[in-house]
Amino acid sequence: MKYDESLIDPEIRKLKILGKMLPAVFTNTRTIKLFNKLDSIMLQGKCKIENVIYEQRWITRKDGKRLRICIYKPKNATGNLPGLLWIHGGGYAIGLPEMDQKFISNFLETADCVIVAPDYRLSVSEPYPAALDDCYAALLWMKHNTEKLGIRSNQIMVGGESAGGGLAAALTLYVRDKGNVNISFQIPLYPMIDDRMITKSSQNNYYPVWNSKMNYKGWSYYLGSMFQTNDVPKYAAPARETDYSNLPPACTFIGSLEPFRDEAIAYIEGLKEAGVDTFFHEYQGCYHGFDKIGEDSKIGREATRFLLDTFKYAIENYFSEQPPKKK
Repeated sequence: MKYDESLIDPEIRKLKILGKMLPAVFTNTRTIKLFNKLDSIMLQGKCKIENVIYEQRWITRKDGKRLRICIYKPKNATGNLPGLLWIHGGGYAIGLPEMDQKFISNFLETADCVIVAPDYRLSVSEPYPAALDDCYAALLWMKHNTEKLGIRSNQIMVGGESAGGGLAAALTLYVRDKGNVNISFQIPLYPMIDDRMITKSSQNNYYPVWNSKMNYKGWSYYLGSMFQTNDVPKYAAPARETDYSNLPPACTFIGSLEPFRDEAIAYIEGLKEAGVDTFFHEYQGCYHGFDKIGEDSKIGREATRFLLDTFKYAIENYFSEQPPKKK
């Protein structure tokens, strides 16, 4: 995809300098680990959302070690609420739950709900399947503790942005195939789901925030020795799945200029062909993460409104009873 600055929406074109910050971090594992360390010092354990109960808990992973999760719940909420497992982005290599508090705040303002956000292991420390295992552990913990958390057992949702969107899509495939958790709705927002980088939008794409070079590095960190082989499982790269039947309804949007455009469209088309309800919009002239960098722009507000309106609709219309316990 040839770079043409004139194609960028004028309002977010002015913000392109902000879009160069992540590429500056994503140069090598040393700078990424340093960024993650600083990020933890500044953000971990801190909540900037008003009128919310914020709590950190540690649950036990299958290897016996602890996984930190963040829980957000409205202060004055009553009764059982929808539950949303929200997974942060960062190319599978950077980030922590608290960096997505704008998303979390928006969901909480739209509808009373309980949001659980896992601090999953990052690829520069432990590659696939560590992150997926952690998200699955958090999801199981949600399912087994719906009553204590005040979550409706028939309305457990999964979502995330960028790599978090990729993990959300992977998690829905994983639990569908295992048959032990039913997800009522998925929000794989501009998801990172295709390691092969064979689509037109993923090649030679150097628009702001996330580009082809970063995408290559991100997948190489996440997949480790499996990178650029035919051994990559669909749970690592959901675009490799060919059967999208029996998956939950989905909502996503993308920018027309971002590397993940084509793979996101293919994912939505696969769901539609399988008879799954989908809610999708493509925003012209937008690069990756435009809704975060340009949250006050007209097009950024439009995208956020589309997401939140669909989230509210999903709460009102989509439910999925949990499967009976296996004997």
